[in-house]
Amino acid sequence: MISITRFNGSVLYLNADLIQSVEGTPDTVITLTNNVKIVIKEKPQEVINKIITYQRLVHNPQLEISCGD
Repeated sequence: MISITRFNGSVLYLNADLIQSVEGTPDTVITLTNNVKIVIKEKPQEVINKIITYQRLVHNPQLEISCGD
């Protein structure tokens, strides 16, 4: 799971495996595999970095990595 922030300030923990795409339009829009769209405060590159960190941790749990928070 990765943490993201909605524009109202609430934090949402999202299963990174459900992300289909991340767009900067100029707001960042995450589209999930079920076509639900979420508009968030983080920039696209921040989301991508969190996804990469999450995937590294899942595939190699011996690594000492924070989950991108």
